[in-house]
Amino acid sequence: MKETIKVLVVDDEENFRDLLIQRLTRKGYGVKGAATGEEALQFLKEETFHLAIFDIKMPGMDGIELLQRARQLDENLQVIILTGHGTIESAIGAMKLGAYDYLTKPCNLAELEITLQKAYEKRQLLEENLGMKEVLRRDRSSKVIVGKSQAITRVLELAKKVAASDSPVLIEGESGTGKELIVNAIHQWSNRAQQPLVAINSGALPAQLLESELFGYEKGAFTGATTTKIGLIESAHRGTLFLDEIGEMELGLQVKLLRFLETGEFRRVGDIRLRKVDVRVIAATNRNLEEEVAKGNFREDLYYRLNVIKIRVPPLRERKEDIPLLVEYFLQKAGNGVKKELTPDALQALMSYDYPGNVRELFNILERGLLLSTGDKIQKEDLFGCLPREEAPKKIYTLEEMEKRYIKQVLEAVQWNKTKAAELLGISVRNLYRKIEEYQLKK
Repeated sequence: MKETIKVLVVDDEENFRDLLIQRLTRKGYGVKGAATGEEALQFLKEETFHLAIFDIKMPGMDGIELLQRARQLDENLQVIILTGHGTIESAIGAMKLGAYDYLTKPCNLAELEITLQKAYEKRQLLEENLGMKEVLRRDRSSKVIVGKSQAITRVLELAKKVAASDSPVLIEGESGTGKELIVNAIHQWSNRAQQPLVAINSGALPAQLLESELFGYEKGAFTGATTTKIGLIESAHRGTLFLDEIGEMELGLQVKLLRFLETGEFRRVGDIRLRKVDVRVIAATNRNLEEEVAKGNFREDLYYRLNVIKIRVPPLRERKEDIPLLVEYFLQKAGNGVKKELTPDALQALMSYDYPGNVRELFNILERGLLLSTGDKIQKEDLFGCLPREEAPKKIYTLEEMEKRYIKQVLEAVQWNKTKAAELLGISVRNLYRKIEEYQLKK
């Protein structure tokens, strides 16, 4: 989806202004004209323009004052000044105030188009640099998908197929299954791989804070907003936005997200100007969104907008043939040069367990084994010795009972520190409170 470059032409000479508008419109620009500086400022407050062309001599507010006030609204706006021979000195002064370049009237239209293109390239570079400051890049070297089972192979094949599309993707799976790895794979296989992959956990922040993180905010929008902040949506321009735990997002914010998904347009908090970006959205959840829609916790229209392509990441109990590979991968990565391996009994114990916490739990168990083992062999007791006897890996429980026991075990391990427990479980604190109430867990 190619972005339309929006240009504001400001000149009090109607014939010349119309000539520029017609010429640039034919070239594919989105153009709006204004006869005065006051009218231009109103347009700039209502929408975002990439480029502007200001005549330096106009009645009322001249081009110099308009330049100063326009760049207060948008410091990345690239302005080209049009000047007569008698005001070239003023045009040079305008460049010191931030104008991109100046051209003398009557200007060569081909030269103007070249200047506009270069100015737009500069704006893109500025926005990319600003966006990169806001983006916490994912460590791509650690994003390895381990497994050769049919279940995980099918997931990877589907991920490769959808990578070339710009359609939204919904990834469902239990906590700890590796949904984030699939997101990273889709981004790396897409034509957006060289652009940012920006992620946010939708359940980790209150609704108001989440809104300002996603959409950004203007200086003075609320108490504490001492500077303008670019949001994660803008940071992800031409890249991928990953909304983790989408099922935890509050209904009011879901409406704004839906509007953005449908139009690509949004407003920063405290701003009336519409901004447009090119972003591919991938959402993930460990909840059944169809059930959440039926309960009224998730908007049906947003669910169908996200559910263009759905990928279900299988739990570890459905791909146990991958456990030996996962063990080998973890021991090589976490061993710090010390070579250790599992005894046959230890491996059999791992193969017999059903992992309510999935791959994350497997890695936690292996980490415990590394710490507790002596010599170059990890025994079954090193892996499971610190679990209560009734948690022996061969005993079979319902999924609900396993989840209940696992949550209780983690809570007790961290002395009921709910923030830490939620982090270890891979769920939001709000979701953890819901589980504690549902299972009637007590300290």
